[in-house]
Amino acid sequence: MEIVISIAIGVMASAGVWLVLRPRTFQVLIGLALLSYAVNLFIFSVGSLFVAREPIARPGVAADLVNYTDPLPQSLVLTAIVIGFATTALFLVVLLALRGLSGGDHVDGQEEHP
Repeated sequence: MEIVISIAIGVMASAGVWLVLRPRTFQVLIGLALLSYAVNLFIFSVGSLFVAREPIARPGVAADLVNYTDPLPQSLVLTAIVIGFATTALFLVVLLALRGLSGGDHVDGQEEHP
């Protein structure tokens, strides 16, 4: 399971970096979103990956990470998803306004003419 999560984080992070370096603003926006998803998945995986283990303590079971998953990374990732969605929506509105004002969506404002 750790190998699959590691590969997913690596693929999302590398695709995100590649898109951030592209010349169009929409590609940069999608790249930033992919990078944030890769970081969220990394933070989520730090909290110990277990199947069928709940983060809530039960009576009679020792309260350590052997029996439970850590709820803090789960709550941090949930908060980061909400904040990331809001900032992506804000960036999209700014991107549309910029495209309307400048007539293009090139990062430096200058279109390449073939």
